[in-house]
Amino acid sequence: MTSTPGPTPPSSLDPAVAARLKRGPDGLVPAIAQQYDTGEVLMLGWMDDEALHRTLTTGRCTYWSRSRQEYWVKGDTSGHTQTVKSVALDCDADTVLVKVDQTGAACHTGDRTCFDEDVLPLTGPR
Repeated sequence: MTSTPGPTPPSSLDPAVAARLKRGPDGLVPAIAQQYDTGEVLMLGWMDDEALHRTLTTGRCTYWSRSRQEYWVKGDTSGHTQTVKSVALDCDADTVLVKVDQTGAACHTGDRTCFDEDVLPLTGPR
């Protein structure tokens, strides 16, 4: 099943930023949330142009839910908010890094991050 973002056109995202973004076939870019002061990687979400615009202009992370097919603001229901400190594109402009101040758990499971429960063993040379 291919997800398509909600009301993508029109978006209020700055046209210069929109022109740089390299989106997937579904119109989305991955957005990595990272704790601004410790560098801890918290979670990965998905953004379209409108979600990025909302994130840049409201100071709160807005994502596109591929399962629910709607925008969601991190913390609106859980209280576990992400206050945006900075937003950057990677060198290919196909990934967004959002440095945030995370309040409470970032993961929907209640864990601080989405990456601390299922650590895979390294078996090769290090």
